[in-house]
This record gives sequence, structure tokens and C-alpha cells, in this order.
Amino acid sequence: MAWKGNGEGERREPMLDARPDSRFDIRLDANDRAAGAPPRLDRNSERKPDRKGERPAGNRAEPRLSEPRDAAPADHVSSPDGYDMSARREPVRGGGGKSTKGASKAARTQKAPRRRKRGSFLWFFIKWGFVLGVWAVLVVGGVVAYEASKLPPMQTLMVPKRPPTVMIQAADGKPLATRGDMGGAAVPLREVPAYLPKAFIAIEDRRFYDHMGLDPQGLARAMAANLVSRRVRQGGSTLTQQLAKNLFLTQERTYSRKIQELVLALWLEQKFTKNEILDLYINRVYFGAGAYGVEAAAQRYFGKSARNVTLAEAAMLAGIVNAPSRLAPTRNLKAAQDRAALVLAAMREQGLITPDMAAAALSRPAVLVRPAAPDSSGYVADWVMDQLDSYVGELSGDVIVRTTIDASLQGAAQSALTDTLAKSGGKYGVGQGALVSLDTDGAVKALVGGKSYEESQYNRAVVARRQPGSSFKPFIYLTALEHGLTPDTVREDAPIQLKGWRPENSTHDYRGPVTLQQALALSLNTVSVRLVLEVGPKAVVATAKRLGITSNLDPNPSIALGTSEVSVLEMAAAYTPFANGGIGVIPYVIDNVKAANGKVLYARAGQGPGRVIAPEYVGEMNRMMQEVLVAGTGRRAELPGWQAGGKTGTSQDYRDAWFVGYTARYVTAVWLGNDDSSPTKKASGANLPAEIWSRYMKVAHQGIPVAELPGGGRAPGFGFPFPQGGQPDDLPPAVVGSIPQQAPPQQQEPMTLDRWFVDTFLGGRR
Repeated sequence: MAWKGNGEGERREPMLDARPDSRFDIRLDANDRAAGAPPRLDRNSERKPDRKGERPAGNRAEPRLSEPRDAAPADHVSSPDGYDMSARREPVRGGGGKSTKGASKAARTQKAPRRRKRGSFLWFFIKWGFVLGVWAVLVVGGVVAYEASKLPPMQTLMVPKRPPTVMIQAADGKPLATRGDMGGAAVPLREVPAYLPKAFIAIEDRRFYDHMGLDPQGLARAMAANLVSRRVRQGGSTLTQQLAKNLFLTQERTYSRKIQELVLALWLEQKFTKNEILDLYINRVYFGAGAYGVEAAAQRYFGKSARNVTLAEAAMLAGIVNAPSRLAPTRNLKAAQDRAALVLAAMREQGLITPDMAAAALSRPAVLVRPAAPDSSGYVADWVMDQLDSYVGELSGDVIVRTTIDASLQGAAQSALTDTLAKSGGKYGVGQGALVSLDTDGAVKALVGGKSYEESQYNRAVVARRQPGSSFKPFIYLTALEHGLTPDTVREDAPIQLKGWRPENSTHDYRGPVTLQQALALSLNTVSVRLVLEVGPKAVVATAKRLGITSNLDPNPSIALGTSEVSVLEMAAAYTPFANGGIGVIPYVIDNVKAANGKVLYARAGQGPGRVIAPEYVGEMNRMMQEVLVAGTGRRAELPGWQAGGKTGTSQDYRDAWFVGYTARYVTAVWLGNDDSSPTKKASGANLPAEIWSRYMKVAHQGIPVAELPGGGRAPGFGFPFPQGGQPDDLPPAVVGSIPQQAPPQQQEPMTLDRWFVDTFLGGRR
């Protein structure tokens, strides 16, 4: 729009275009206003308010709440015929509108958006990427610093000394087991075949000689897998990191532990050479089956030193460390062989071995060698380790422990127990057992704590406490002999009741008057109870303790039935005085301990408790307990050519079955039952335990001179001595070992107060 007329005082005429002759020219005077516009005010009629918001003084128009919404702007222009020629704009609330120039500028802005400068997006990402990167570095650095602060100061950090190894040997020097945190001696890297460390590098850390303890590629791969699974699934660890974990950290899989592992790996790389790190690694890493270090693993799986392993065996060892609990060849030989094949393939691809070497190793995969010692030697080794500190104190180096174990007898004991359970355990409902065999000096020659050490390491021979049942009765009868009774003393086998308790015989039959020898052979419970009441429970407890029982015994009448729990080892030790002439023993398994350099750290010396049974009572007890095997409950415990004594034992509801027997050479105790003390299917001391005892003792006595029991052999008759020249005329012929229908007449003794009490209240007579 243009304006016509520029002279002073001349009215200016707006034109819609620049042409003066436009027919749309509109000429307005100074007093013209747009239709509907408010009247113009005199500029001098009021003044603007000052900065403090004061209203002008004088005549003022009444304040209006708002401007009319339909009021036209001041620059509104209409044609003579009423046609609106102005650019309309919306009124502004609470005040006047803007100029046409301002409105046009706003309209242009809306219609033509501003163009961004070229490269602004790239610059945005570069700028904020840098900022975020800086923050990420700060955060990661802070986390690493925080986790590193939990570690000891690096200047004081030292590689822990290798824990000592305990080599456990049989009595003849043959290895039984290896114990200790490492389980095997360290082997220098220079002494093993070159392909052994190469196998570990090929499968565990192919860039071992190139990185500084951290492999970024492997770590990135592991982090990606962990983020996807939202848990720690892969480690991405280098050999150095694995060594750091084994030396200083726990096995938990957390990000905190991982960060500490990285810090320690960097320290190890700075502290040691690559070969030193590799040497430490192969001698500290876990290989499964309790084997720490490559030497222990080679001995455990292949029966040889790590210095002599083949390429196939080296590949299997290297493959195990990834998951020793799953890949141990003792657990899954096929999986271990498959893993070894992967190791060989990796070694071939990396040029560490030739294709011909790989093919030869694949054609003859590594296999396990059976251990020279039986499986049950683990029970012996555990018991040795439990005692070792008390003999030599805290170990500072490797030691060799010579035990009293006879390796052949240990194997025979294990076979007798496991074979019998495999054959008849299901029939009798028996799941477990234990066996202890001592010589007459108390040395443990065989000890089996369960049917399988691999299935259960719980030592039922030493740790478990079970009710011995009637196998406890010899201590009662010995106490009776020491109180003046004899094997021929007669007591009544009849029902008895004590304050609501009514003990019965296992057969629920009663035989009336019987001798003590008969009562023990037939394991008559009523007679045992009468004897306990006669001599007193405390006296019985004292006798058992004197002979070698160390468990707590309750001094009450029920001790007559063997209700107080004891261990198999205790029972074997407590029977030994019957076999050696009355000398008490303390069972032992460690003969001597030597350091690796041959220095003697311990050697057994001294004796046991000394005499615990008078010689005359030893002979009488042996006479009575021989009859148990000949004609009593222990007939299945036969041992041809040898004098042997013993006693069966069965607890209530057939929960425990025992046989404890002896010769002049060995004392052996056998227990069968279930770990949860559930009843068996009528397994008693007279069946399976007696059979196991007989099988083992036959092997144990092969090739050794026959010897009689102390006190001589048993009497020619059963339950009473025959007079010189033959059997008594007033008795029918008695088959050896049979039960006579009546007892022989006894010599009359003067009536005393205690004898009157026994005869009147206990139904017994001497």
C-alpha cells in the first residue's frame, strides 16, 4: 500500500497499490475512522501512568473489565460499500492489538519455518556423545576405585603360600589318599610337557601372551551375554583373571567380584612374568574330584605324575577347568573326552600342535585309571585329617602320614560290605553299613565308613552313634563275673516287669533256669536285666568305660538291652581286651608323620590303659563268647580252624544289626542299618552282619599262624563243664552246642542276705 500526498497540511491518501490512478483509491480525512472503531481520544486529555502504576489525575473514564471482543482494530479500513479491506487479526485479551506490520511478520513466520543449519544434527550428537562419554568414564572410574578400595593395599599384597599337602600312606608305604587344600605337590612349569600349558592357553586364553591381564574382546562378549540374560552367565576371564580369583577372591559370580578380579589381574601382570603366572595357574586351579593343581589331577585321574601325561590326557585336564563339577571324568567320562577333543582342535587351529599330533591324540582319548586304593580309603583319610593337628600342630609344609591300614584288608572289608548290601540289602531293607577291624594292639587295619564314599562321606564307623543292642551284653556278663558269678551260675529266664517296663526275649519264649553261658549264647534279655539289677547299672557302665567305651551311657536298667548309643570303633576297641588277654587299647590309625624332607614330626610311642580285665575273667568270657558262634545266635559267623568269640546285637524294631567278634589276631565290628534310623526288614546281627564278618575274617586270617584265644579253648559241653571221664550220668547225651533240658545240680552255698534277695525277687540262684 502506498500513500499519496506529501505536502504539509495536505491529506494523505492511501492507495492499495503504487498506481495513482487506481480505482480503489480511498481518501480519508483526519477525522475519519473505521466503522465500529472507538472514538479517538484527545492525546492531551490524559497522561500515561508512571512506572509505579499510578492512574492519571483529573477526569478519568470509568474502568472497563475488558475490551469488547468484537471491537475492530484502529487500523481497520472499510470500502465505501462496506467491504472490509483490512487484514483482520484476532483481538488480544486485556489490551489493544498490534500493528498490521507486526501481524504480517507473525504470519510470515508461521508460513515459512526457519531452516536449520547444515550439520547441526551431527554436531549435536558429537557434543552430547562427548559429554556422555566423559560421564561414563567418571562413573566407571569411580566404581572401579570404590571396589578397589575394598582390597588390601597393593604394596602389601602377596601371593598366598601354597597350602600344605598331606600324603596318606598304608602301613606298607603304598599311597592311600592325598589331602589338603591343594591335594597335590606343585610341579614347576619347566618340568611338564610343553603341550600341557599350551592346551590351557588354546582353550582358555589364546591371547594370553598379548594382553595385559584383560582381554577386551572376551570381556565385551561376556558383558553382552550377561546383559541379554540379565544375570552373570559368562566370565570372559583371562588366565590371569582366573588366577586372581583363585588366589584372592571367592567363587561368587557378581559384578563387584568381577571388578576386583580385573584390578588384581592387572597387579599380577605387573608383578610376575607370563610364565610365572602360568606356573601359578596350573598348580592352583581346581580340576574336580577334590584335586587342586595339575599334579593332583593327573594322579587322581590317570595314576601318574603331570610330568608324564600324554597329549590326550593334557587336553582332558585343560578342558576340565571350565566346569570341573560337570566335566570331571569321574562324573562324566564322555563329556570330558568331548571337551578334550575341542581342546585338541583349538591347539591345531592355533598351530600349537601339528595335525598329525592332534589326529593321534583323538584316536586314543584319555581314560581313567582305577585307583590303587579302594574307594573306602576316603573314610580313613578323613579320619586322619581330623586327628593330624593334635599330633603335629598347624602344618607349615607338605607331610607324609604313615597309617596302620593294611591295604589288602581295607579292600577286603570294602568288598565284603558292599557286595553283601548289593546282594541282600534290598531284601532286608538295609541301606548302609560300617566295619572296623583292629589288631590286638589297637591298630586299625581296616575301616569302612559306608557302602560308597563317593555317594556319602559321612563316616558311620567313627562319627555315627547307634544302639548296640545285645552286642553290649558282654560288658554286663563280665561285670557279673567280677561280682562273683561264673559261666555256670544259673538265673531264671522268666517274664519280668519293672515299673511298667516289661522286657522280653526276641522269640517271646522263656526257658526257665539257664546258666549264664546259655543266656549269653542265646541272648536272653530277661537274664541280662536280672544281672544288671543284681550288680547295678553303674557298675556295668564302669566296666564298659574301662574296656574302651567313650560315649555317654545311661546308668539305668535298660542298659541291659544296649539302649545307649555307641560307635562301631568303640565297640571294636572294647572287645579287644578279650582277644589280647585283658589289656585295654586306644584305637589308633596314625603310626608316624614325616615332613617332605624326611624329618620325623611324630612317631607313636607309649601304651594304652594297661590291664583292664583279670586273666581268669578273660578265659571265662572267651569260653562263653565262643559258644555264641558254635551254638548260639552267631552261628553264621564261622571261621574254620580258628577259635573265635563274639556277640550279635539287634536294636528295637530291627533298626540296628551288629556283630562284634574276635580271634587272637583281629577284632572286627560290623554294623548295618539306615541313616534315618528307619526299621529294616528283620535284619539282625545273626544274619547279614555275621556273614560280612565271616567273609572278611576269612581273608584276614589267610596265611597267618593259628593262635588260641587267651584262657584256652571252650569247654567240651554247652553251658557247663563235663566231669572228667565223660558226660554226667543223670543227663541225657548232649550234642555239642545243643541246649540241655535241665541245668546240672549246683553246689549248695550258705544263705546270705544278698542271695536271699536275688532268689526271692529276681528268681536267680548261684
